[in-house]
Amino acid sequence: MPSIVNKIVIKELANEFKDANGLLLVTFGGLTVSESEDLRSKLAEKGVKFRMVRNSLARRILAERGIEFEKGALTGNTAIAYGDAEAAINAAKVLTEKEVRQAGKVKVQAGLLDGEILAGADAKALADVPDKDTLRAMMLGCLSGPARSLVTIFDANQSSIARVLQAHVDEEEA
Repeated sequence: MPSIVNKIVIKELANEFKDANGLLLVTFGGLTVSESEDLRSKLAEKGVKFRMVRNSLARRILAERGIEFEKGALTGNTAIAYGDAEAAINAAKVLTEKEVRQAGKVKVQAGLLDGEILAGADAKALADVPDKDTLRAMMLGCLSGPARSLVTIFDANQSSIARVLQAHVDEEEA
C-alpha cells in the first residue's frame, strides 16, 4: 500500500504530466551537482520542465495516462523532461549537445511526442527537427520562391534591353 507521501507525489506528478504533449525519459548517473544544475538551467531556458522521478512512480503515473514504454526505458536514475511538443524537441537538442554527449553521463531512453511513443533512437532524432521559427522561415521560402522567380523572369527582359541600349551608347561615345 502506498504511503501518504507517495500518494501526494503521484497526484502532483499526474497533474504536471497531464498537459504534457511531449516528454523524454532520461537516465543519468554520476552527474555532479554543478553539472546537474547546469543541465537544468539549460532546459529551463528552453521552456522544458525537468524532474527526477522514482521508476515505480513514473510507471504508475504514465500507466494511468495509458502510456507504456518498453521494459528497459525506466531503469537506473531516471528523470523526465516534459512540456509541450516543442519543449520535447528542445529537450532533445539540449540532451544531445556535444558537451553533454562527451560527458557520457546522460542518456535518452525513450520519449513521447503528441501521443506517439518513441524508442531511444527516435527520441534522440528529435534533436534534428528544426524549431518553429526555422520551420516558418522554410515555409515562407517555399511560398515566396516561385513568385520571386516569376518577378526575376519578367524583370530580365527589360534589364536586358536596357543593357543592350547602354552598350550601344557606350560604343558610340568611344
